[in-house]
Amino acid sequence: MIEQFNFDIQLIFAILNGKVSAAINRKLSRNFRQNNLDISPEQWTVLIFLWEKDGVTQQELCNATFKDKPSMTRLIDNMEKQHLVVRISDKKDRRTNLIHLTKTGREIEEKTRLVAALTLKEALYGIQLKDLEISQEVLRAIFHNTKD
Repeated sequence: MIEQFNFDIQLIFAILNGKVSAAINRKLSRNFRQNNLDISPEQWTVLIFLWEKDGVTQQELCNATFKDKPSMTRLIDNMEKQHLVVRISDKKDRRTNLIHLTKTGREIEEKTRLVAALTLKEALYGIQLKDLEISQEVLRAIFHNTKD
């Protein structure tokens, strides 16, 4: 069956090598800047997780965002410099740091979510709901088939 499907090879490779996500990240970054939010899309993915579950390990953040430890360390270092998060030693295991939101990190949630929602709305402009539902299911299946 799949052999009979007419693939748009350029589109498939654009998706596979991240051009679609890169374009959305550029738009999101631009929208954050235009709204005086000094965060990157990568920082936003960490913040989303922390807004839902504050006080997690760096490894939990790596797993949630699909980033490796060195990348996450740099990300958290920068977020600490911007006073968005703070590392606090785990009371149960002093070798482990838990990442917590600061007051500033919590205060930008509403504005940041609004900008992200606007960006998603811009990215999905003109696409029918039924097509989005199908796309979501297809992408979920591809992800499931390829995750390690």
